[in-house]
Amino acid sequence: MVSENENHKILNSFFKEEYHSLKAYVNARIDNAAHRDAEDVIQDVAFKLFSKADSLSPIDNITGYVYHAIRNKVIDLLRKKKPNVPFEDEMEQRLMDFSELVYGTTDDPYPEDLKVALKRAIANLKPVYRDIIVAIDFEGYSYKELSEETGVPAGTLMSRRHRALSLLLKELETQKTKI
Repeated sequence: MVSENENHKILNSFFKEEYHSLKAYVNARIDNAAHRDAEDVIQDVAFKLFSKADSLSPIDNITGYVYHAIRNKVIDLLRKKKPNVPFEDEMEQRLMDFSELVYGTTDDPYPEDLKVALKRAIANLKPVYRDIIVAIDFEGYSYKELSEETGVPAGTLMSRRHRALSLLLKELETQKTKI
């Protein structure tokens, strides 16, 4: 039988010695979309582990146990849904962000004719270029996710997007001189 304090001592020692490593581990796995800080994640996991430490059998592999718990917490955070924003509003914002990417930042809000020209230019792209722009810039896929889903290497996807952006910039510059 494990004394009530044995698991507490093991956990306490581990968190003191490995705190910076745990923080680096969490930072490498979460992004700003998780709306959480690495320290918050570690503290949540530590609280749960310490609160049930007395009811556990002796922890033999403390490193694996803690890292597994942290990994599960990170996955839970990343699976949480983002606040619901109407699809049209989200796409409009992404379109404005994309316009900024193509044209650079300006003090003027984006005129309606620019938005229309950008939509038309995207629609006129070859499907392979249009698909990458829509997936990355409007649907929020990462290159890794898209690569896994399509089987196309991430480097190829990056090249296609770069080419698509070049084509869009060229088309919009042509449109700009006409307007």
